[in-house]
Amino acid sequence: MSGRMAGGERGGTPGGTEDGANSGAGTGRRVTDARLLPVALACWLTAGIGVDVPDALPIVRGALWAVTLSALVAVVAVVVLRRRAGRPRARSAVRSATVGAVAVLPVVALCAAGSALVAGAALAGLERRQPPALVEQAREHRVELLALTVAQTPVEQLGAGGGGEDGLVSRIRFRAELDGVPVLVFASAPSASAPAASMSAGSASDAGEPTGLRIGDRVVMRAELEATEPGDSAAFLVFGTDPPERAQEAPAAIAWAGDLRARFVALAQKLPGEGGELLPGLAVGDTSAVSAGLDADMKASSLSHLTAVSGANCAIVVAAIMLLGRVLGVARWVRVAGSLSALAAFVVLVTPEPSVVRAAVMAVIVMLAFLSGRASRGLPALCVAVIAILVWDPWLARSYGFALSALATVGLLVLAAPLGERLAAWMPRPLALAICVPLAAQLACQPVLVLLDPAIALVGVPANLLAGPAAPAATVLGLVVCLLLPLAPLLAEWCSYLAWLPSAWIAAVARLSADLPGARLPWLAGAAGAAVCVALTIALLLALLAARRRWRRAGAMVCGVGFAAVAGLAAGPGVVRGILRPAEWSIAACDIGQGDAVLLRDGARFALVDTGPETEPLDGCLDGLGVGRLDLVVLTHFDLDHVGGVTALEGRAETVLSGVPENDADRRMLARLEAAGSTVVTASAGMSGSLGETRWRVLWPRGPLDRVEAGNDASVVVEFVSPVLSSVFLGDLGESAQDALLATRTVSRVDVVKVSHHGSADQSEALYERLGAALGVISVGADNDYGHPTDRLLDLLARVGTAVARTDGQGLVLVSAGSGAGSSGELQVWSERAPP
Repeated sequence: MSGRMAGGERGGTPGGTEDGANSGAGTGRRVTDARLLPVALACWLTAGIGVDVPDALPIVRGALWAVTLSALVAVVAVVVLRRRAGRPRARSAVRSATVGAVAVLPVVALCAAGSALVAGAALAGLERRQPPALVEQAREHRVELLALTVAQTPVEQLGAGGGGEDGLVSRIRFRAELDGVPVLVFASAPSASAPAASMSAGSASDAGEPTGLRIGDRVVMRAELEATEPGDSAAFLVFGTDPPERAQEAPAAIAWAGDLRARFVALAQKLPGEGGELLPGLAVGDTSAVSAGLDADMKASSLSHLTAVSGANCAIVVAAIMLLGRVLGVARWVRVAGSLSALAAFVVLVTPEPSVVRAAVMAVIVMLAFLSGRASRGLPALCVAVIAILVWDPWLARSYGFALSALATVGLLVLAAPLGERLAAWMPRPLALAICVPLAAQLACQPVLVLLDPAIALVGVPANLLAGPAAPAATVLGLVVCLLLPLAPLLAEWCSYLAWLPSAWIAAVARLSADLPGARLPWLAGAAGAAVCVALTIALLLALLAARRRWRRAGAMVCGVGFAAVAGLAAGPGVVRGILRPAEWSIAACDIGQGDAVLLRDGARFALVDTGPETEPLDGCLDGLGVGRLDLVVLTHFDLDHVGGVTALEGRAETVLSGVPENDADRRMLARLEAAGSTVVTASAGMSGSLGETRWRVLWPRGPLDRVEAGNDASVVVEFVSPVLSSVFLGDLGESAQDALLATRTVSRVDVVKVSHHGSADQSEALYERLGAALGVISVGADNDYGHPTDRLLDLLARVGTAVARTDGQGLVLVSAGSGAGSSGELQVWSERAPP
């Protein structure tokens, strides 16, 4: 999270005092200078809404300038009226009557003027982002040769291509600029070799060879464009038909950073365990080496902010240079110049992500205030930084990273001190001061966090208490290693082991915290959940900080009732049924109508096979079962009844194994999942990985992917084997494809089979006999028009001794291992309704 820069001498060290730390005349009470806060909020609201409704921006901008002018005229009129009042009694009456106008009108004028500037910047940005030539190319789906400037370190993963072994090639995605227009690129990697096919869920990119592309490189590639929604950070999606070729090296002023980051990550990978994975993230924000499991646990324990470079990292860099300058006794302007130079180099090293930009601009404002001899105040500096950044790039208003960085800083500046004072009345003061920092940050950020993941991390504060002290040590030592790498590589390697210690401790805290029972409180999803979270946060702050006991009691009552009610609602209408459910279910067939959507669980790890035809039923099933993040998703093929709910996966799925895309629409669907943060892999026989203690293995399709004909018979078939339960998912394979699968001799006996094609008649009895499953799960819609499941299929399963559980009559079906399951023992099957 962001942190403010500590200060010492009056006007002598940036950061000076905490915002509002100056006391009134001998009262010692903190006064928060929040005069610019309404202006910053108005600018943020205008930017966030304006970029999404571009047609309204000209009218909005004109109206805002009109409001600004009207407010200024009103201010002048009030001043003139006050000065022309004759008698003292009349002057006093006029002042009393206009006191509200004097307080409100300047704020209105500033809010309207700032918002008008942001609206104008958004209009100008829209014109730059939609050049006619690119719009026409996207509309006509033309493939042309494009020249791009790399703006983000490429992320590598597996994909379909047909050029390498098993038809796999390495694919990359990265942000770039196309003639000054921000775009998101998907293409084959420049490297000709493909990564290995064996991986853990969510780690498909781990084995990839380096792409060789750096930020600032100029590349050319043949590609097709697709326009995005106006509010997206990228104006176009670029789908490359060929790998990008470097046409020009990055300028030396930024090329050094990419080389240094790469050397640091390579050195960290030599360190043992998860401490080595995490160290580059803590020091320079590079999380490319962090495994999917550790990443999920960092998020679940509210520690992921430690790997997002923000205010605390910038504060460390600036404070180090300022302290060195003070020790050397150099002039103030030299210290400021040195600090700003070091800060600029640091931003280039860690790359200008939204949270880094916010922290850096705020630091520059604080440093300029320090140079002028004025004590800096945190909240006004933050507000000015936010306004300036949104005028520069209004699309950052829709960035979660930017929002979380700004909100965390507000929490630390405004809430930390009063929370610390209140908590000190109930516990030792050092403990209260330690708790108040993560508590303030979490309270400020929680409404945004529930939009990303509808749950509250109850272990967040204690986890930050344990891990927080180690973060600065890992950051400082990691930066020292970076500085030493080009100068003294051997010394840098020795120092890396010192940096590894706090990094390994943070990883251990994340793992332990995420695995604790009750670590997450389910919450309402979407905007409603965020709004309720805001209301309950205000009630909680009243309960903790209100001066009057009556208000504290009211806040506490609202909090208690509200949290209980929301937790009950988040659990869904099946709370009573949930009490009767098996506590340790392993397989859940969601009741989503005519389609497939089946979950597997191994402890706190979840996999999903297909999404069903619509988003809403899938969301309901996931939320009802308390499933937030999905470690693995398998999209067996691209029929609507298997991928229609795919938007529910955006921002939720770590790794996506997909069938062979049939057309450009399928490829764009996968690209959107990649853009939302998922690693997408085109599956083929032989791939394997893990989901906790469960091993998964792809059995079908076989052969080079470029020769696999997409459709039902190319459905991805996956086998899952845990210590207590085994299962296989047949997608929509027809009888001939099932016989071909059987002929591969890779099929083993299992406890559970997901019956192919919703129970159609096109089935291979020989395959089901070989599987010998105790239970066949049929995901099928009630009263469907296809006659599924067919009598032929049901008779077939009866002959081979496979019992049936079907979602059309039984609703949600949960399967868990009974005594001896996994060795032909009994299974426990629970369903919402009794079998028909």
